Amino acid sequence: MLLDVDGVLNPMGRPPPEFRPYRCTVDGVLYTVRLNARHGRRLLDLAASTGAELVWATTWEEHANDWIAPRIGLPTLPVIPMTPVEPSEHGEMFKTRHVAAYVGRRPFVWFDDQVWAQDEDYLRVHQGLDSFLLVHVDPVEGLTRRHLGMAHEWLTLTGFSQGS
Repeated sequence: MLLDVDGVLNPMGRPPPEFRPYRCTVDGVLYTVRLNARHGRRLLDLAASTGAELVWATTWEEHANDWIAPRIGLPTLPVIPMTPVEPSEHGEMFKTRHVAAYVGRRPFVWFDDQVWAQDEDYLRVHQGLDSFLLVHVDPVEGLTRRHLGMAHEWLTLTGFSQGS
């Protein structure tokens, strides 16, 4: 399960009261992120119940392990390198090629606020991948139980969970 930060764990809209603001400095730039500590437990429970691995797929890269993971109760996670930033070839988001290189032929669920049809087309047509679920998260509200339920259902129905 691939996780983005901004727009997914850190919503861009006015978050509900269960989100807490944190100030962090990354490469000399001060950011305020709003995080829900419950997200960590929900993601860990989903990973445990389906046998999935959690991986950062964010421009925060290793900074996600420093600033985001401890605040929501996640352990240090593997990180998909997102540099260099290369222009789109087929309308896909710049992260999509990095994700494809990382996952290889493994099935995956990707939570991101910037995945669209062009990303799905790129992964299917240009990379030959077919076992994945792109979960578009509304950046205003961020990750919800509905998104986690979609991932659980897909992982379970496609036979990727431990119970299969």
